[in-house]
Amino acid sequence: MTDTLAAPHTDNPLAFTAQQRGRASLDFMIHLARGGQPLRSQVSAEQAEMLPDPAVLPDDLDLRDRQLSQSCLASPAYRTSQLLGEYHARMHGLVAREAFEDVRETIDPVIERYQSQGPTTLEPAPEGAGPPAYFEGVNFHRTAGGWEDHAMQGYIHGEIVHRKLVEALYPGGIYTQRRAVAAMAPREDYTRILDMGASTGHFTQALQETYPAAEITGVDLSLRVLEHAQRIGNAHGWAWKLYQRPAEDTGFADASFDLVASYILLHEIPADVIRAVFAEAFRVLEPGGDMIMSDVTRYADMDKLSVWRADSGARLGGEPFWRESASLDLAEVARAAGFVDVTAHGIYPHVVQGRKPA
Repeated sequence: MTDTLAAPHTDNPLAFTAQQRGRASLDFMIHLARGGQPLRSQVSAEQAEMLPDPAVLPDDLDLRDRQLSQSCLASPAYRTSQLLGEYHARMHGLVAREAFEDVRETIDPVIERYQSQGPTTLEPAPEGAGPPAYFEGVNFHRTAGGWEDHAMQGYIHGEIVHRKLVEALYPGGIYTQRRAVAAMAPREDYTRILDMGASTGHFTQALQETYPAAEITGVDLSLRVLEHAQRIGNAHGWAWKLYQRPAEDTGFADASFDLVASYILLHEIPADVIRAVFAEAFRVLEPGGDMIMSDVTRYADMDKLSVWRADSGARLGGEPFWRESASLDLAEVARAAGFVDVTAHGIYPHVVQGRKPA
């Protein structure tokens, strides 16, 4: 078996290097996911044979789910695939956490250095300010205890789950995709950029590398992930300004930025909050400024069987708002917020762009 995790990220001083047990556990999760692909392909083939015309499925997605889930239970391949998917969803974060704890004494000084030294600043939410109701108590991505449960959850998510697990399984690489989305903005240069939903700073980094002269500001609801974004910024000498604030209510002055962007944030929030995020992006943009938002595949771009698969997978993956987000026409949401020259394209990511009138 190939040692998937042997090569370190030499350009990243925060890179995680696992001990033997942690490396073996992470490799097992990667190979488990890869090894399940033939099984998933068999399930897809069985479903296509069972249902050659997805258009006959019920329009109501809950009814569709009950009908298809019951029908698919007769398939051993389907039941096995579901079991493997549940195991991977439940265990990947715990395996990553255990791998971190194995080397914590070694990595803690590095984390502390880049947390406390460097030009990137981080402003936590005011004391006593609780998170929005849609965020509180949700274990996004099936992360045990949510983003705030472990003091180093930002590092675990950013350097182990993303760089070790997700990157190994994602076609083309998620970081390549982040850079591609950042480069889709229409201008060659920007001076003041807001990253909505900055998380652990990987899209923030893509924006900075694409527009090196820009001053970058990022907001997110999780202090733990923002702490790791701060480490990333400091490790590269970037003077990011990070704030623990909701994207729909950033508190920045009108016309503060010339580009507002987000990468795969919107499926993490309810539809009414998505509309508020677009309205906030419009407010904080200067006249003539640009907006670029990316998110998951629109249900309108899939047939009914594919929608059911995506919806079921989102529930398995701990995504409570995926359905209402993926059901939105984001181009219409952007126009309703006031944007002009709105375009929407792409399957995954689905990218929406617009401009605030001058």
